[in-house]
Amino acid sequence: MGVGRQNGSSLKNGEPNGAVEHHIRHIPLSYDSTASDESARRLVLTVRPEWADAESNVEFHRFTDGITNTLMKAVNKRAGLSKEELDKEAILLRAYGNGTDLIIDRLRETQNHELLMKHGLAPELIARFDNGMMYRFIRGTPTQPEDLRKPIIYKAVAHRLAQWHAVVPCIRAPTGHSRKNSRADAPVSLDTNLGDLEYQRIIDSVAPGKPPPNVWTVMQKWIFALPTDTEAQRDRQTELQRELSYLVSQLSQRPGLGVNGLVFAHCDLLSGNVIVLPKANGVTNGEKATETVTFIDYEYATPSPAAFDLANHFAEWGGFDCDFSVLPTRAQRREFITEYIHSYFTHLEEKKPGSSANIDQAAEVDRLLTEVDHFRGVPGFYWGIWALIQATISQIEFNYAEYAETRLGEYYAWKEEVTGVREKSGREKPLRERRWSQEE
Repeated sequence: MGVGRQNGSSLKNGEPNGAVEHHIRHIPLSYDSTASDESARRLVLTVRPEWADAESNVEFHRFTDGITNTLMKAVNKRAGLSKEELDKEAILLRAYGNGTDLIIDRLRETQNHELLMKHGLAPELIARFDNGMMYRFIRGTPTQPEDLRKPIIYKAVAHRLAQWHAVVPCIRAPTGHSRKNSRADAPVSLDTNLGDLEYQRIIDSVAPGKPPPNVWTVMQKWIFALPTDTEAQRDRQTELQRELSYLVSQLSQRPGLGVNGLVFAHCDLLSGNVIVLPKANGVTNGEKATETVTFIDYEYATPSPAAFDLANHFAEWGGFDCDFSVLPTRAQRREFITEYIHSYFTHLEEKKPGSSANIDQAAEVDRLLTEVDHFRGVPGFYWGIWALIQATISQIEFNYAEYAETRLGEYYAWKEEVTGVREKSGREKPLRERRWSQEE
């Protein structure tokens, strides 16, 4: 397979470069969930001191769609201003969930946001604080899982995701976390005597030939961070390490779009992170109106195979409830990927004129459709490991342990299908696999 060209081709999504230099203000304060409004107000007034005057009326509106972080909108409801005018000045405050530094590289997240700002794909990042960040509010409507299944929305998502993949370069840098910056009381590998340098080397080289960080290094880091207090937990870590080695051997060297088969991927394109922009920002094509979307929350963004980013988004059609009966059929995936490929090569042509002149887009659609099929089990593995960690650190009321088993079940169902184990056993094909193979 060869979506795009991997070795020496002109069809690249931008040469990897060094880390983005930080110019974002840091405020040495923290958000405190036990004094939510008070601490949020203190943070917001640091960047908007004029909101403290007598004519100001600062209000906070909390969003509840996420299961990791606290997200609040700060609005100064001064008299005489329209909702649109208020929203232009509004600030989003995002405070990180308890212990999530174990899972997410926050320095990397800031680099991601700044990089996307540079390409006009993210709102202005106003400031960072000790356990979060503040950025400009985006006017629009977050989607729900059912919205992702509407053609007018999923075509807009395909268009925007292709723009990310074609335009934004991958940043090469070590993963940047030592054992001491991770889980202090847990082993970082099956060998508890592993030192920091060896730990770093193993993570960064988990997928040979793929510059770190990437989706494979992320999963390796997460496996190292799994709880290992009991024999059952240690056995689970051993099992998941073995499965990661299997996935790397089967999928990491497959050719794909971008440089080294990697693109700058969102990796968390669930419904709450897809914002439908107001119609004034949309496009009208004759009498047929189309939607325009943008993406928020870049904490998991990292170089990844494009097929993983697409497969991960398709899994989110079922929402946190993991409703496999509504995942995209083959026909829906083809429609999405057709829009994606057209947008990808259009943006690539704008960036490097002449680079896409001889591309057979129909063939590229077929190739990427096949690649997404290959990667359909990986999102379950990825989020399954994540949820096992969250089950031990999160203070949010969500059944992470049950979610972990559901998502890992997706992976094992995929593996049994591709290895033929399920068919040989005579068991019925599970719902998710049946839906995935459904044509219409």
